[in-house]
Amino acid sequence: MAMAVSDKKNEKKVKEDFPLLWRQMNGQPLVYLDNAATTQKPLSVINRITEFYKNEYATVHRGVYALSQDSTIECELVRDKCRGFLNASMKEEIVFVRGATEAINLVVSTYGEEHVGAGDEVIITTIEHHANLVPWQQLCERKKAILQVVPVNDRGELDMTAYEKLLSNKTKIVAVGHVSNALGTINPVEEITQLAHTVGAKVLIDGAQAVPHLSVDVQKINCDFYVFSSHKVYGPTGIGVLFGKKAILEKMKPYQYGGDMIESVRFEKTTFAQVPQKFEAGTPAIAEIVGLGAAITYLELLGYEWIQRHEGDLLAYGTQQLQKVKDLRIIGTAKNKASVISFVLGHIHAHDIGSILDQCGIAIRAGHHCAQPTMKRFGVPATVRASFAVYNTHEDIDKLIQGLKRVQEVFA
Repeated sequence: MAMAVSDKKNEKKVKEDFPLLWRQMNGQPLVYLDNAATTQKPLSVINRITEFYKNEYATVHRGVYALSQDSTIECELVRDKCRGFLNASMKEEIVFVRGATEAINLVVSTYGEEHVGAGDEVIITTIEHHANLVPWQQLCERKKAILQVVPVNDRGELDMTAYEKLLSNKTKIVAVGHVSNALGTINPVEEITQLAHTVGAKVLIDGAQAVPHLSVDVQKINCDFYVFSSHKVYGPTGIGVLFGKKAILEKMKPYQYGGDMIESVRFEKTTFAQVPQKFEAGTPAIAEIVGLGAAITYLELLGYEWIQRHEGDLLAYGTQQLQKVKDLRIIGTAKNKASVISFVLGHIHAHDIGSILDQCGIAIRAGHHCAQPTMKRFGVPATVRASFAVYNTHEDIDKLIQGLKRVQEVFA
């Protein structure tokens, strides 16, 4: 397991923790720069999942035998680890879901359905991921409510004056990404939440892009809901977390129905379990929960102080080097950014750039990034996105620059 120190030797040691990064791609050492989409997995996470399946696996919450009870204890320990990871006040505020997308849909289908009516308003922003846009849009259509959108300036920063003007006693929910997946903008979620609460609105924060890069404190933010996905934070796919304030969760109806979320069942009436089990119908992703716990442990060993310093250095160096590339324009230049750089290169289509970079062994995202309104706001059909993680280095960025020169040679 890599430990956090600032020298270049340790930077390489962190990369060695991730076995997929040892391989070559198209005859070149792999440079993986698609971390905003999903992150690679350290050996500690891979080994923990393997060990669990080999020696510990059983279903949870139902068996009286020792193996089942031990699995249950392990999953509940991870729930408490997630509580500490987000600084929630109690582990009952942590609901296991398949990912951030399901968490948002859960809130839309429960709290949203019950509290949003005709003429009410839901506020989102111009730079939301589709997962935090479409569910609210569809809710508003069903309920004859109004979807309000906070604009952004040319740097990709929210217009907070416009946001304040949108808030009213009609506002029921404010849903905003903590960090933009397309631009890297870090939104002022604490201020957003405080202002929303002055008009009685509840706040959901999409933290899928934040938790890999920032230490999150939901009590300090004071948001009502916070969501994230394991696979973006060096854990397995198929598992994520919904944080919700317990008092709110207790009043919400179940999202799905089935085993393990009930208290008693009769043909005449069913009563439901307490939170969080009320929202966890069926057999959960047991091994994936264990893997998420191992991923959080890995991040805690690295330490967010080192992570933010390292990724901040990558962002600064990457921005500096990309600005030297002829005809390259960075989309999203907020003063407060996470380690994401989106750009366009002359009139060369993003997909062509991505294909040629792939030939150079560089994995990078090209497209609209599930953020089509963001692309429209900046007048581009797509961008190329380089997103950095704990295992990336200056050398990776240098190879990206060399790859872009190759792109320009091909299209010269």
